[in-house]
Amino acid sequence: MTDLSKYRNIGIFAHVDAGKTTTTERILKLTGKIHKLGEVHDGAATTDFMEQEQERGITIQSAATTCFWKDHRFNIIDTPGHVDFTIEVYRSLKVLDGGVGVFCGSGGVEPQSETNWRYANESGVARVIYINKLDRMGADFYRVTKQVKEVLGAHPLVMTLPIGIEDDFVGVIDLMTMKAWVWDNTGDPLAFEIIDIPAEYQEKAEEYREIMIETAVEQDDDLMESYLEGEIPSVEDLKRCIRKGTINLDFFPTFCGSAFKNKGVQLVLDGVVDYLPSPTEVKPQPEVDMEGNETGEFAIVAVDKPLRALAFKIMDDRFGALTFIRIYSGTLNKGDTILNTFTGKTERVGRLVEMHADERIELSSAQAGDIIALVGLKNTQTGHTLCDPKKPATLEPMVFPDPVISIAIAPVDKAAAEKMGIAIGKMVQEDPSFRVETDDDSGETIIKGMGELHLDIKVDILKRTHGVDVVVGKPQVAYRETITERLEDSYTHKKQSGGSGQFAKIDYVIEPCEAGEGFTFESKVTGGNVPREFWPAVEKGFKMSMVKGVLAGFPCLDFKVTLMDGSFHAVDSSAIAYEIAAKAAYRQSMPKAGPQLLEPIMKVDVFTPDSHVGDVIGDLNRRRGMILGQESGVTGVRIKATCPLSEMFGYIGDLRTMTSGRGQFSMEFEHYAACPKNVAEAVIKEVAEREKAK
Repeated sequence: MTDLSKYRNIGIFAHVDAGKTTTTERILKLTGKIHKLGEVHDGAATTDFMEQEQERGITIQSAATTCFWKDHRFNIIDTPGHVDFTIEVYRSLKVLDGGVGVFCGSGGVEPQSETNWRYANESGVARVIYINKLDRMGADFYRVTKQVKEVLGAHPLVMTLPIGIEDDFVGVIDLMTMKAWVWDNTGDPLAFEIIDIPAEYQEKAEEYREIMIETAVEQDDDLMESYLEGEIPSVEDLKRCIRKGTINLDFFPTFCGSAFKNKGVQLVLDGVVDYLPSPTEVKPQPEVDMEGNETGEFAIVAVDKPLRALAFKIMDDRFGALTFIRIYSGTLNKGDTILNTFTGKTERVGRLVEMHADERIELSSAQAGDIIALVGLKNTQTGHTLCDPKKPATLEPMVFPDPVISIAIAPVDKAAAEKMGIAIGKMVQEDPSFRVETDDDSGETIIKGMGELHLDIKVDILKRTHGVDVVVGKPQVAYRETITERLEDSYTHKKQSGGSGQFAKIDYVIEPCEAGEGFTFESKVTGGNVPREFWPAVEKGFKMSMVKGVLAGFPCLDFKVTLMDGSFHAVDSSAIAYEIAAKAAYRQSMPKAGPQLLEPIMKVDVFTPDSHVGDVIGDLNRRRGMILGQESGVTGVRIKATCPLSEMFGYIGDLRTMTSGRGQFSMEFEHYAACPKNVAEAVIKEVAEREKAK
């Protein structure tokens, strides 16, 4: 069996365009996994293997690959940076032990890096930081480390300093060995020499080395004592302390370089080996029961424990469905039978493969700590636990955000209709933030996602990968409804027409809750006027009704129903009668309780050159946006705002026009808020007209 201490399961994540995929490409070259470098802008990067990725120069799917560095096995996942695909980052972080956060030397800490950093904090993933693109105009290593402190609230522990900047960037100073690594201009990552630190950098290097040592020895009281007495710790002791602090998330070792120019990547790889945890050093995954409550047991990372694995991604390619899994404990062999605790069904493992982007290497077995793919599993979806059928257990599942935007799609002809159904089924399995439903009245297929780009790519995949031509409708916003007033009411359901009848009377209070509380139900009935066994039926009736609000048929949020009293009939009362009474009570009372339309408000982060700030702010105000603040950077200004989603369709085109093509923006869902009266009326009218047209 392999030594788990030599494993590193890492993800590379950052804002769109900070250089994640290029950094991954350099790592694969240095570790001997590939021999020719592919560039993102040429559409030739190894991990960007989808046509859409190669054309747009962005990463859409997370790609997994395995390589070796200094006897250590790296399982690397290159994740997307675009906000519409954060789901890929979230689920990758869930199964990784460590990460490399890449920041652009000139762009600094950008909006998506903040979101990814927050996800990594929530998942408790140890990270090293790589400040990339120091050869770019406006690059400033010290400014970016300051931003990491101020914007992310993180503590960057500087391990390397740059020699030169922008066009003069030639190498880095390693503060651990106090040597300079200098590369020549051939672009060969191996064409470097290790020399003494140039005289003009000596003072700065000593200052930063002192900070590094002081931070490191805080992890060990004995070392700190001897350091205060004037004894300098050895390199081994320093590395041990930095490793401990990194795994505890006290600080993040910070490296610098230029992946594109092949400078500084080796030291990042050494940092991954020296400071990021092996699978046995991270907190084990808690096991939960079928209701989602923790059992107190943990999936200990060890080969001799029962099998525990989490499916974190489904990918469909020309050979069939691939299920990516992270094995937390035990071993898995070809031909084994495993249990899916979500479905309660067993599946047989036909083939195990190790992935290198879209190539695959057949394996006969895998063990705790491995990230591999299984071919041909039928019923497994993202977030499901696979385990030993004799010793079942469930790992903590993943929670995915609800989509905020939807469009209607229709096949161009009958032949395409059948193909579309199969293709969409596969796509929903691959991406849990992509949902599909059929409109009951019109029979239209509605696809829902996290943003315009997300749905745009999905339609593109349908057309190109699956060969399905579709007609696309206008984007629709996922509105919600709620109530604003407290209301006491009563409803009697009576049906007697010979034989056994139906009878249920309920007295109830409907009142608004705090935003985000959802639906709550309480019964204050005393004396058995409504027998206890019928309370769940009343709750079920209201719960089933809330999917359709009374204003425009959008789901209803944040209200509470309290059952106060009622009466029953010894023969004619039944659970179904109370359920029908509750549904009718909902329809009767909601219109009287001050119903209100809610719209999704997005957190918007816009980058614009200085000269266009006024135009951009004016435009956001016209879109009912609220400006929260602005920060000046070297190359432009970042404006933070909140804005209703309905006003943001097509924004990227308008922004580019305003800023001569230089503006960028990202947005993510923040909360629901009440619609202004004129907007609500327009939405309700539009929905009514659509219903009429059907």
